Amino acid sequence: MSVEVSRKAVLAGAGAGLAAIAVAACSGGSDSGGNASEAGEPQAPSDAPSSAPPGGDALATTAEVPVGSGVIVGEVVLTQPEAGQFKGFSAVCTHSGCLLNEVADGTINCPCHGSRFSLDGDVVNGPAKRPLEPVAVQVQGDSIVAG
Repeated sequence: MSVEVSRKAVLAGAGAGLAAIAVAACSGGSDSGGNASEAGEPQAPSDAPSSAPPGGDALATTAEVPVGSGVIVGEVVLTQPEAGQFKGFSAVCTHSGCLLNEVADGTINCPCHGSRFSLDGDVVNGPAKRPLEPVAVQVQGDSIVAG
């Protein structure tokens, strides 16, 4: 007995499978054995090391964040638009939830669809329409800490 499957059904199934792979790839899972969050939802704290330390833990030193540029630390982007002015943002693109992958030539860049953000988190180039979500950071001595 043969079963006929419509092209539409095959394409719909393939699309769902690719979407699941994309969500898994963009979820920022860790090698520490913790579960990756689904659809970019925050995870409950765990005993496993996290890529973005909780409030008060050092994310980077001030020397590691160049003036007029920035660095990505786990799921946090740290920038220094002007000397001594440090800002923090979520490293999750507001377009489709991909993790941002670089800070170059004065913009924070997303590898998935080409969105670019300024060092202040504003959209420079879409398809993203919303700015990056701010993350509270502060300088304590030579360290930049969450919180």
